[in-house]
Amino acid sequence: MVAASLIGTTIEWYDFFLYGSAAALVFNHVFFPESDPLIGTMLAFTTYAVGFVARPLGGLVFGHFGDRIGRKQLLVVSLLMMGGATFAIGLLPTYAAVGVFAPLLLTLLRVVQGFALGGEWGGAVLLVSEHGSPRNRGFWASWPQAGAPGGNLLATAVLAVLAVVMSESAFLDWGWRIPFLISGVLVLVGLWIRLAVSESPVFRDAREQAAVSARPERAPILGVLRDHWREALVAMGVRMAENVSYYVVTAFILVYATQQAQMPNGQVLNAVLAASAVHLVTIPAWGALSDRIGRRPVTAIGAAGMGVWAFAFFPLIDMGTFGAVTLAATVGLVLHGAMYGPQAAFFSELFSTRVRYSGASVGYQLASIVAGGVAPLVATALLASFGTSTPIALYVAAMCAITLVAVAFARETRGSDLRRVAGVREK
Repeated sequence: MVAASLIGTTIEWYDFFLYGSAAALVFNHVFFPESDPLIGTMLAFTTYAVGFVARPLGGLVFGHFGDRIGRKQLLVVSLLMMGGATFAIGLLPTYAAVGVFAPLLLTLLRVVQGFALGGEWGGAVLLVSEHGSPRNRGFWASWPQAGAPGGNLLATAVLAVLAVVMSESAFLDWGWRIPFLISGVLVLVGLWIRLAVSESPVFRDAREQAAVSARPERAPILGVLRDHWREALVAMGVRMAENVSYYVVTAFILVYATQQAQMPNGQVLNAVLAASAVHLVTIPAWGALSDRIGRRPVTAIGAAGMGVWAFAFFPLIDMGTFGAVTLAATVGLVLHGAMYGPQAAFFSELFSTRVRYSGASVGYQLASIVAGGVAPLVATALLASFGTSTPIALYVAAMCAITLVAVAFARETRGSDLRRVAGVREK
């Protein structure tokens, strides 16, 4: 169960993050060639942000049907949608070939990616959370979270290999398509694994109870808005620092290090690669710690630490050395892991069974619009306007402050019985 969720989320995050890396390194040349380099990068990140706008809609639609018919079926659909869109990006004509239709088609496929990922996260983490016991739920539920750095690691590794084996001109001409086309093979592997997964026992029990109940069922999102709106706001607030910091550390770093510190693409990709490997290991460790001391304290450690580290992150990159950039990214991702590791269990425990997919997905994905979706764009705009990294560090620190406020208002959920929560909260 854990392996199936981890592999599936890794493939989907590979698809999603591949776009972010390509937006920073390639798309400004291929789809926006007539723009100034920094403006072209901002336009590429604008199409990148569109995917985040589509994520709440995906969370709402997938959450509705996931709460009605089950987690498993929706995870298969999300994987097919994401993989198909990513594969199609690898076949797109360039601006030189079809003009303005190239960025328009790119944006459309990015919307499909965002819609699919909006439904992926909730189903994957709930499938693990609802199979596990309260005692170690934080640890096991954190493994699907590790699919994010796993996907980023895979995407960055493929790009790094291509940077070594081909010239920059060949990569910009046709080599950038290879990682997107690889997605087709990965999706077939993920589909085979996910079809073998069993449905959540907690969901099956809730569905059986609903079948013998005489009460009419309302749409899950209405249950969230009526009974769980506070929990949804908490989830959004908790997401702010985690989501913004992640995309600054993994996506904007490619822009800042190559254009501001004048570092080669390959060195920066290798630095992110090394940091993502550490991130992959530390996420379950933070999830396990949240089983011992609670979801709130571990999340607060990450938010407070990231708020401080933001002011050391950019000066380290300004040094222009591989070691300094690797250190900046690694510490940033370790602190991010403290917020991200407990998150799956934390959000699952906030909501009752009949609205859990919808509540967790909507709370998680709505924050992505104003957080990670615009983070690289905001950071690039701040750099273009002020020419210094200080406003960007202040931006990250402000998001961390919002998360700390949300954690202060949240209830501690460690040890919650998801079946008991369902029975108590659903009347």
